[in-house]
Amino acid sequence: MIEVKNLTKKFSKNFIAVNDTSWVAPDGAITGFIGPNGAGKTTTLSMITGSLKPDNGEILLNGIDIMKKPIEAKMQFGFVSDSPDHFLRLKGIEYLNFMADVYGVDTKTRTDFIENYSKRFGLFDALNNTILSYSHGMRQKMMVLGCLIHNPKIWLLDEPLLGLDPQSAFELKQMMREHCDKGNSVLFSTHVLEVAEKLCDRIIIIKHGVIQFTGTLTELKDQYPGEDLENIFLKITGDNNE
Repeated sequence: MIEVKNLTKKFSKNFIAVNDTSWVAPDGAITGFIGPNGAGKTTTLSMITGSLKPDNGEILLNGIDIMKKPIEAKMQFGFVSDSPDHFLRLKGIEYLNFMADVYGVDTKTRTDFIENYSKRFGLFDALNNTILSYSHGMRQKMMVLGCLIHNPKIWLLDEPLLGLDPQSAFELKQMMREHCDKGNSVLFSTHVLEVAEKLCDRIIIIKHGVIQFTGTLTELKDQYPGEDLENIFLKITGDNNE
């Protein structure tokens, strides 16, 4: 579970990227984090992962405060950023073993994970090639595997489907659902509303650093009878011409 309480981040007196937000991404649910560009999604994720310090507020990851116990809290999640261009000079297998070493994953567990999930993602035959030689989509899939190799209870995914081929996107969505069905939590940011509508159990909509809605899609649609998600989103965020 992710609990965010009164979270605020200011980059200047006139620019508040995240403004006193409070919300929960519960266990057993895929939670979509939705908002237009510049809404505060990436800033929020950066604070949740501990790479950016909030000016105010509290972030609890399975009850562990990321500011007070950063190492323990970081063991709770796997984070996939919106850029897959990391560790490019390592071979795929070297990168996965490096990530397994960081998280103290034993030999059998990592070996089973690498074989199983690299095959699901179509990466098995490319494990001995450098990540630099991979396509954008292959790099994205490799970053996903690296962040999930320690089987974290919380998945944090920033635009995870960008660059993935249809089969890999399907596999990742299946993995997200399987993970939540085990009582874990997934939070992922996206601007693809159709994905959120089909995949998410709950959604959080943010605009200019302020939470506009948090709840289930049914609860959201009940507030806007007869409207589809796209029209509702545009009304909430104000990104229409009406």
